[in-house]
Amino acid sequence: MVIYDLQKGSLLKRASAFILDGILLVILAVGFAFAASAIFHYNTYSDMYSDGIDRYAAKYGVDFDSILNQADYDAMSDSQRANYDAAVDAMNNDPEIMRALNVIVRMIIAIVSISVFLAFMVIEFIIPLIMKNGQTVGKKIFGLAVMRVNGVRIRTVSLFIRTFLGKYVIETMIPVLIALMIIFNAIGIMGGPGIMGLIFVGLLLIGQVLLLCFTKTKSMIHDIISDCVVVDMASQLIFDDEQSMLQYKAQKSAEIAAKSPY
Repeated sequence: MVIYDLQKGSLLKRASAFILDGILLVILAVGFAFAASAIFHYNTYSDMYSDGIDRYAAKYGVDFDSILNQADYDAMSDSQRANYDAAVDAMNNDPEIMRALNVIVRMIIAIVSISVFLAFMVIEFIIPLIMKNGQTVGKKIFGLAVMRVNGVRIRTVSLFIRTFLGKYVIETMIPVLIALMIIFNAIGIMGGPGIMGLIFVGLLLIGQVLLLCFTKTKSMIHDIISDCVVVDMASQLIFDDEQSMLQYKAQKSAEIAAKSPY
């Protein structure tokens, strides 16, 4: 039975669709990342950096692979530590190695950003445009749809805002970039956001859970900023436009009035 009132999709169906779409998105993002790596010649700079490390490791008798943290560094003898420090200083003052490292860092950020963006555009924008009603592969399989909160079919602009600003920028790339900066900072490549970055990501996750649990439409950030809601496709009536919705309401009101004995 198709119902006019809001028929929210169940959390179980939404979670199942999310997992399936997430798997497809990761597969696609990895494929785009390999393609972008080839286009940007990532391996050329990676090999250049690796060769430089091997050269200085051999010169100073240092095994960089065995020194992964502060505890490993502290466990070395004074002479080993002196050789390690000298090798690191030499590499930091080698313009060829530092250029390769800087290019690698920029490439990683660019490749991740581009590949995730393209994957989101395919999974969350292009496919829903083709399938209609905001349906991804996961939502199609589990009988879910996306519509505007007022009951009108989702339009291209709203779908783009939901995908790009909500899912890609706020919910994915901001945490991913913070994570990359933390990783790069941990291995001494660049500064990171520190504890504030972790706090922000934690607050974002908590906020998503609170929105999902306590908002009337059980929506997260990407749905709220696009004024959309995930609904059960089998029971939800979705209108093509506001005029159709108003006509339907008027028709139903007339039918009810005609049946009334008063």
